[in-house]
Amino acid sequence: MRYPLIIGLFLLVFLLFVWGRNLQAPKHVSDRAYDLVLSTLLSHNVPAVSIDQVTSGGFYFLDARSSREFDVSHIPRAVWVGAHHFPLDRLTGIAKHAPIAVYCSVGYRSEHIAEYLRQLGYTNAVNVYGGIFEWVNTGHPVVTSTGDMTERIHAYSRLWGIWLKRGERIYE
Repeated sequence: MRYPLIIGLFLLVFLLFVWGRNLQAPKHVSDRAYDLVLSTLLSHNVPAVSIDQVTSGGFYFLDARSSREFDVSHIPRAVWVGAHHFPLDRLTGIAKHAPIAVYCSVGYRSEHIAEYLRQLGYTNAVNVYGGIFEWVNTGHPVVTSTGDMTERIHAYSRLWGIWLKRGERIYE
């Protein structure tokens, strides 16, 4: 049962890639097929920003992955909040109008957290389109829990890990 699902998903990605090669829509991540997958996966209920936009400065980074994923590596200075509703004391010191960039592996879980933050009144919460995968794919550093730079990135699953083009994929 598992293999037909995986084969079907890869076939869908391939068809999206072939279909999308002729689209004139702007590309938001470094890989066109990845962009197509994200454009259909995400609900687009909150503003999505590119890596270029968040690296321009001024954003608080919130990590919407599991604690295990965060422990392997994360964006420097990011605060872990997880993929579900979380204690609001993790937002201590962040004003409701401050720019907040929420990320996960690809942008799916973080989109939900950014939407939750907006419901709580955080007016400038945005989703990082492409997530930490795109962050790493574009050459930005990640750090361990102790603040040391690393090449290790939790790739969530082997299926989603195909979009991580740089670094050492970790699945444990």
